[in-house]
Order: sequence, then structure tokens, then C-alpha cells
Amino acid sequence: MAITLFGLLSSCNANANDNKGTKDYEATQIVEQMQFGWNLGNTLDATGGSWARGLSTETAWGQPKTTKPMIDGLAKSGIKTIRIPISWHDHVIDKNYTIDPAWMARVKQIVDWAYENELFIIINTHHDNYDKNAPIPAGSGYYYPSQENYEESSNYLKALWSQICETFNNDYDYHLIFETMNEPRPCGTDYEWWHDPNSIFSKKFMGALNKLNQDVVDTIRKSGGNNKYRMIMVPALAASPDAATTMDFIMPKDTVENRLAVSVHMYTPYNFAMASPGDIKFTDAHKKDLTRVFSKLNRRFVSKGIPVVVGEMGATNKDNLQDRIAWFDYFVTEGRKNGIMTCCLWDNGVWKINKGEKESSRYSEHYGYYNRNEQTWFFPELHQTAIKAMKK
Repeated sequence: MAITLFGLLSSCNANANDNKGTKDYEATQIVEQMQFGWNLGNTLDATGGSWARGLSTETAWGQPKTTKPMIDGLAKSGIKTIRIPISWHDHVIDKNYTIDPAWMARVKQIVDWAYENELFIIINTHHDNYDKNAPIPAGSGYYYPSQENYEESSNYLKALWSQICETFNNDYDYHLIFETMNEPRPCGTDYEWWHDPNSIFSKKFMGALNKLNQDVVDTIRKSGGNNKYRMIMVPALAASPDAATTMDFIMPKDTVENRLAVSVHMYTPYNFAMASPGDIKFTDAHKKDLTRVFSKLNRRFVSKGIPVVVGEMGATNKDNLQDRIAWFDYFVTEGRKNGIMTCCLWDNGVWKINKGEKESSRYSEHYGYYNRNEQTWFFPELHQTAIKAMKK
């Protein structure tokens, strides 16, 4: 494995950012440095089915092939963290869950571009959640948070993370972060997107997820080297803040102290940030909803020394730029008031509103922000608002 110039500087403790090494930085210290981040969405996480296989899945969902200038442009614009969502099941080449070496090499290439730019990098398992509440075919490369699928899920995740850890270890300092899963959820059930702590069925799903999170953490730690101390992000069901703040969600036990963080996604409040048509105006009621969620996260985790990373956030384009500016400012500012120091913008490349679409879908998931071809921002006011709010 090639050692980058940045990696050499890190090992010599000579980097301008004072990179002492993975062992020297606890999760809280890392999260304070990560600040405002961006997701390389609909790219390495894209899945192609039978019509797009191998490396071609990267562009299967309409986004351009990632280039070094794209990553360079992000860093120059003030982004401090890049989350690289990665789906792996299309790239399993045998029943032992072996990952296609060409795919692993492509992931590494993009990670190295970000690492050379001194960005914090989050890599995960993204769209590998089985899409139905049924037995997972053995060796297919999926997980599902249920007791019935626990053994197959655990085998897959442990095999996958063992290979990731072999590729990403001592050449990468604390700037590289692992995230166990993306939005682990019981697809095909009434509890896919919300956990009900009063439901025995929902509680069982959370119990299975707790075990899978523990399996991944154990696998990463057993790989040794820098991974013994690397920061790991863990989600509750659906990466939901409300699910995470219930007592059913249990943080994994770790062999080192203060190296775990909670991963949540916040398209909050839903009616403003995601629903189509939903709410166009950002109101005081929306602010109260955001404050409620951030306060719960603070009480459950931050106040106890467990950092929280908002791995995905954003407000869909409803031709309401000024209200989105207000949302971005309030989201980041209120989050930081509650100790939520890092937010990562979800970007799927879709930003134009098609006036011909029916109202119920006109604004659906328009989360395009960064022009990957031109290395500019479609809405620079939003990007600058968030970065400025991070410095308050």
C-alpha cells in the first residue's frame, strides 16, 4: 500500500494540523475539528442491479465519475470533512464475501485524494441493508437487523470490515473514520423508519442492531494498528435521533476509551426539509422542532462525553433560497449550542426544479449543492452560511 506525502508528514508529527497520530486523539477532539462536511452521494453508494456492474456502478445513478479536482475543490471551498458512502454487495465476488480488488482500489483512490487534502474522511457500508423482512440468501452480501438474519448479517459485516481494515490501517491517521452502517432498518415492516420503544417487535430489531454494531467494533479493533484507536461512528435504527435517544439503543463496548461517536441523520423538520410539497417557509415551529431534537441528543450523549455526528442533513430545494439559508444557519448554530460540532451535507446532485412535475413530487429530494464538474456551488449562500455558523 502506497504511503502518501500527507501520511509521511503525519507519522513524523510535522503536519501543520499537528497530526500526532490516531492514538492521541479522542472522539470528542476529532469531532470538534471535523466541522462542516459534505457527502459524495449517489456515487460509490449507487447500485446497478443487472444493468450496471463492476466499476460502472459509480455513475449508475447519474453522477459523474469522481475526480481529484472535485475533491481538491471541496477542500479549497472550506469543507473540512467528506463522508464517502459506499455500497459493497454489488462487488462481492464469491460466497466468502470477498470484495472485488478493483472496487477496493477505486475506493482507496478517492480516499487518498481526500487524505492528501487533509480532509476528515468517513467511510461506511451504505446500501447493504436487505430490502425485505425475509431470510437473506447466504453469501449474497447483505445485512438485516433481525434475530432471524443475525448470523448471516454478522458474517457479512465481519468479513467486509476485515477487508476494509486490511486496506485502511496504518497509512491513515485519525483523519480517517469508520461508520459501521448507514441507516440500518427493518425494511418491509411498520418500523422501517421509526423505532417504537413500546413495541416488542421494534425492540427486537434494535437488539439485533446493537449486536451487529458490537460485531463491527470488535472486528475493527482486532485488526490492530491505527484501527485499534480509530474513531468509529455507530447508528441506531434508521440513523434516527429519536431512536438513538431511547434506552433501547446501546453503545457498543470498546477496548479503548472515548473513540466512539453516535451517527444520526437529520432532515428535520421533515415537512420543511424533505416533504414535497410540504412547508416552504421556515417558521418558529420548525425551530422548536430542531431545538427539541438537538436537546435530546445533548442530554442522552453529549452531556455524558459521547460525541454526536450528523452524518446527513439538508433541506430540499423548493425555490425558497432565503428560507433555506435561515434553516442552514439555525441548524448549525443550534446544533453547536447543544454540542453537536459536526454536520455533513447530503448531496445527491439533484438541484434543478422541474416545473412540469406534479406537486406531490416536484421538490422531492432535491439535495444538489456542489457542482462536481465545475467545482463550484449551485447555492453558494447555503454553503457559506453553514461554514460561517460553524465558527460562531
